[in-house]
Amino acid sequence: MEENKLLESLSPIERKVLPHISGKTTLNEVAKKSDVDTTTALRALEFLKNKNLVSVDSSEKKLIVPGLNGIYYLKKGLPERRLLLALAEKKSVPLGELANVSDLNENEAKVSLGTLKKKALVEIKEGRAVLTANEKEIEKESLEEKFLKTLPREMDSLEPEEKLSLENLKSRKEIIEFKTEKIVTVELTESGKKISKEDLKEDLLEQLTPKIIASESWKGKKFRRYDITSPVPRIYGGKRHFVNQSIEYCKKIWTDLGFKEMEGPKADSSFWIFDVLFTAQDHPVREMQDTFFIKNVKAKLPNKKLVEETKKSHEQGVGGSKGWKYKWNEDISKKVVLRTHTTGLSAHTLANLKKEDMPAKFFALGKVFRNETVDWKHGFEFYQTEGIVVDENANFRNLLGYLKEFYKKMGFEKIKFVPSFFPYTEPSVEIQVWHSERKEWIELGGAGIFRPELTIPLLGKAVPVLAWGQGFDRIIMDAYKIKDLRELYSNDIKVLREKPFWSK
Repeated sequence: MEENKLLESLSPIERKVLPHISGKTTLNEVAKKSDVDTTTALRALEFLKNKNLVSVDSSEKKLIVPGLNGIYYLKKGLPERRLLLALAEKKSVPLGELANVSDLNENEAKVSLGTLKKKALVEIKEGRAVLTANEKEIEKESLEEKFLKTLPREMDSLEPEEKLSLENLKSRKEIIEFKTEKIVTVELTESGKKISKEDLKEDLLEQLTPKIIASESWKGKKFRRYDITSPVPRIYGGKRHFVNQSIEYCKKIWTDLGFKEMEGPKADSSFWIFDVLFTAQDHPVREMQDTFFIKNVKAKLPNKKLVEETKKSHEQGVGGSKGWKYKWNEDISKKVVLRTHTTGLSAHTLANLKKEDMPAKFFALGKVFRNETVDWKHGFEFYQTEGIVVDENANFRNLLGYLKEFYKKMGFEKIKFVPSFFPYTEPSVEIQVWHSERKEWIELGGAGIFRPELTIPLLGKAVPVLAWGQGFDRIIMDAYKIKDLRELYSNDIKVLREKPFWSK
């Protein structure tokens, strides 16, 4: 840009700041001389830097400053000084009265006594603190007192004895703090030196307003040139959290496939979470190590017929099954838990399903809770997506077809089904997908056809019910190339701004 065009492109704030830069000047000096705040001055320097009129350099220095207690002690004196002066007057004080005579709290008095004893200024005799310091030692300031009075200080400026004082004060509560101060310095470039010698007081129009047009005051004046090549701050538009975007997309997949959404409580009885799903009452998943139980709360069980059918299913079996062969305990089924899966919602739905509503398809997507050790792929709470298809003509091949279609729409190409076991489905499969970041297969959930021990109590007969429950958080991880499950909920605003909008 030619020199006169460059001059015409300077904004009012740039014109105000430029004359006050000579040699290496700090940001604070520029702000003070220009009579503007530091934020405005820094913005002007960035504009000037973009025009190659100044060079800006920044560095950091570590400062030691008084903490909350340090500020108080600068006014009142360190606790050991106040205790020493009290002992100078009394000569000897019972240990239990040290706080009262020195106007200190119990903890301060205890620490101060230890400090004075360590410096051989007092000693303890027969349960009393006895002064041993002479008048000169009492009047002499300690190294810590001298050091505290010199603050704030740069870390690099400390002498050896000051470093020792620093270490002593660091171990005490809120006497000193550390702060990092950013130092910005600016210097004129060769172009800047030339421009700074020009007349910077020219009155240029910044904008054309209706008032200026109506009054014709624009005539005979120049408009400031705008540099449209200068970088501007990036604007981040508002958007939903990427986890919520993913959830909405998942729900759309199921509704597009003709499913209706199921909803229900996050805390439910063991009856709905375990018993009606034919999970034995001594099954490991019902232990405290796996499940969050709610103390001192008992749930009400559903209608007596369903409870009796469930009991029979466990004790004797139904539909040709032998059951679990143990005495089912109704009190255990009343225990309230945070749901460990969303399959409890399927049980509620089936229990309320009428014959005329079949065939039917339902899905759910919600939080579940498990007492897991947290690592890159496990959390104690996570999202799960659940689905059931109730149809006399449904079969295992239909089940695999639904799952393949879902994962295809979620963007997964490499999936596999592995034979597995679950208490309430037979046959059962585990769904695994290839994690491109971790370079390994990860399990996303289980699926199968509900056993008659479950469907007969709930539906009155053994109707085929395709069912699945998938860990949704791991699906999101793969979609956004996230390596650690915990990153989903860290909510770092910088990271959230960079996350792309969900699209598949």
